[in-house]
Amino acid sequence: MTPLPLRFHPLRNGRALAVNDAGRFFSTDEAFLDRIIDRRLSPDDRAFLLREGHAYGRERDLAHLAHLRGIARRTCAPTQLDYLILVPTLRCDLACSYCQVSRAAIGSVGYDWTPGTLDAVLRMLDGLESDSVKLEFQGGEPTLRPDLITAVMERARRFPRRQIVICTNLSRLDDETLAILDDPDVLVSTSLDGDPDTHRRNRTGSVHADDVFRRNLDLLLARYGPDKVAALPTVDPLAPPDVDTLIEAYVGRGMNSIPLRPIVYHGFARKRHSASADPGEAWLAYHERFVRRIVERNWADRSRVIEESHLALCIRRIFRPGVDNHVDLRNPNPMGIDYLVVDHDGTLYPTDEARMLARSGVIDLSIGHVSSGVDAARRDLLNAHSDNVHDPACSRCAFQPYCGRDMVDDIARYGRIDVARRDTDFCRRQTHAFDLAFDLIHDDDSAVRHSVARWLGLPGDPPALGIHHA
Repeated sequence: MTPLPLRFHPLRNGRALAVNDAGRFFSTDEAFLDRIIDRRLSPDDRAFLLREGHAYGRERDLAHLAHLRGIARRTCAPTQLDYLILVPTLRCDLACSYCQVSRAAIGSVGYDWTPGTLDAVLRMLDGLESDSVKLEFQGGEPTLRPDLITAVMERARRFPRRQIVICTNLSRLDDETLAILDDPDVLVSTSLDGDPDTHRRNRTGSVHADDVFRRNLDLLLARYGPDKVAALPTVDPLAPPDVDTLIEAYVGRGMNSIPLRPIVYHGFARKRHSASADPGEAWLAYHERFVRRIVERNWADRSRVIEESHLALCIRRIFRPGVDNHVDLRNPNPMGIDYLVVDHDGTLYPTDEARMLARSGVIDLSIGHVSSGVDAARRDLLNAHSDNVHDPACSRCAFQPYCGRDMVDDIARYGRIDVARRDTDFCRRQTHAFDLAFDLIHDDDSAVRHSVARWLGLPGDPPALGIHHA
């Protein structure tokens, strides 16, 4: 029998988590750790490792091939371009304190797609080989140019499967915008930072503007329901809203998924929220309080399931290889392959955050122009460092099979990509998230098991876990 390499991590319950390269895991105690380090495994140890997929009899036997397939399923392998983030205008009618983009004033000139840029975008759509497409309109405030949105949507009707996301501050809803949103292929994404005082301080700046936003949000929810309208809160870790107040802002409107996030260190936030460069322990503590409060609420009212989206995604990634719908957690995290950003001037960027860094004057990570296509050499230079497999810290981390890499965030915060993983905000946040995820997964409390099962889409309790006793 040949044991597979294992990575270990201390659990909060005093035991140790053991994870192999395919992401299969079990918990154990210190006595087993001593035996595996000293290479004096007992017959029971060997039987357990074979049974749970942590060892094989000989190379290329069924157990060995199953392990290799498990590694392959954990590896992100994008194929063709089918996701475009489109910025028809950089102009906006708000001046949010943590705007990630450094938007242009609403009356500015030269910050919208030209007719030539629109034609190039439509040609790019015509050239996509996929039979499905996702188009996400960002800004600025994209609804300032409904004509450009409509032109793209019309051209996208050739795809049998299509999804169109309009990211809007909901400060205005005219008939032309509503006609776009009425399309069954369209989803709405907005921001809701909690109670009116917090939201107004961060975003709208006035009682009247906040009232307009809430009226428009509630109108859309009544018109379409929460399956079509999503929102996310952006939290200042130094002045976070009350946990229950924030949750109620969503749950009270029928929205059960809350993608909690701290202020991102891009755009105006670099000046107005400089502490966002390193949100530190304040954010991690707030996030855990938020998740545990959701667990309590799910147990108290079992008629609905609330989730903090990122934590729920982490749990799903642990149990489901191939869940790669969050680009920060893909591994590798190839850029400019299956999704691209087309800026207001037609410049192509590998990620929306890369666009923000260029707009802030930090670094130009552009990879071409919509009229001439992708600069493969620039893209490939970025992708040469897009995985976590060869990083010395990641290679020893138990969470490596589930985690990813975000070079753009490293550049934004530190100006380089070779900062020791453990010293990066990305690593601290993801380590915290997976720590909390495994703490919940191993918790025998009925309320916790109820939420974990619901987040996994299970009708009962989570599956039995591999536990090895000395």
